[in-house]
Amino acid sequence: MFDGLLWVLQNIGQAFFNFGYAITHPGLWLDWSDKQAIMRFVYYGGSVEFFFVVFTAFLVLTAVGIWRRSIMWGAVRVLEGLANGLGRVAAWTGLLMVLQQIMIVFLQRIFRVAEIQFGPLGYGFAKDLSWWSEELKLYNAMVVTLCVTYTFVQGGHVRVDLIYAAVGHRMKRLIDMAGSLLFMMPMAVLIWMYGWFFMWRHLITPKPSASDTLDRLLLKARAVRWNVETIGFSPNGFNGYFLFKILLVLFAGLVFLQAVAFFYRSYLEFVEGEDSADRFLDKDTLGAGEEAFEGTH
Repeated sequence: MFDGLLWVLQNIGQAFFNFGYAITHPGLWLDWSDKQAIMRFVYYGGSVEFFFVVFTAFLVLTAVGIWRRSIMWGAVRVLEGLANGLGRVAAWTGLLMVLQQIMIVFLQRIFRVAEIQFGPLGYGFAKDLSWWSEELKLYNAMVVTLCVTYTFVQGGHVRVDLIYAAVGHRMKRLIDMAGSLLFMMPMAVLIWMYGWFFMWRHLITPKPSASDTLDRLLLKARAVRWNVETIGFSPNGFNGYFLFKILLVLFAGLVFLQAVAFFYRSYLEFVEGEDSADRFLDKDTLGAGEEAFEGTH
């Protein structure tokens, strides 16, 4: 147990050096004209070193926020603003999905059109109707992955309530803090660790593995090349399934950031009491009569 604690403390201390070195030497991992830089980016994105950089940043921000709560409230507003802004934009893909489905039905069943072609800015783009039909899955995935934190901020997720409603304000905030630390953050980290290498295995070759060391990946860099997945489930079907892997990584990152925001908000509302409940919370409203509308559902 002592060895494990010492390992954690060593990695926290090393995180300051790793972060500073990455910032002062961006070409080592951002200059993708260098194949070794690509492999360093792949390795560190799912590495223990990157985890402890993020974890240490969370500890430092938490300590500063406890010392000066206005900074923590600022972090809450920024992170919830990110969730709301991204979610409100991504939600429009739901309307686009409906309109595109209607268009496909009319073109296929009434006009017997086999493909859709358009040329924005002089660039021709023609795909079979089955491609456009399968592409609807992408819009659905965007709504799920990019609107998940927006829905959380808006209080739209289903809550299985066994004891939460019966306890007081401070106990609710303790439950929320525990949920953020014990469920949201670990789940987001696990999905990130899985999704990061899953994404890159469909973008480059030789395929990287989560078990590869940095030295092994640098050796593979000699033969690395872009090999973006363009295989569909049908001959003329949608062939951009690598986008789903990217969305999976974005989903994990957004959930982790929202877990941080939720922990901070819960802590602040615990310390400051009921008067601080929902402070700075930017929730959408239905306008006049909203309470009556919600009461019927």
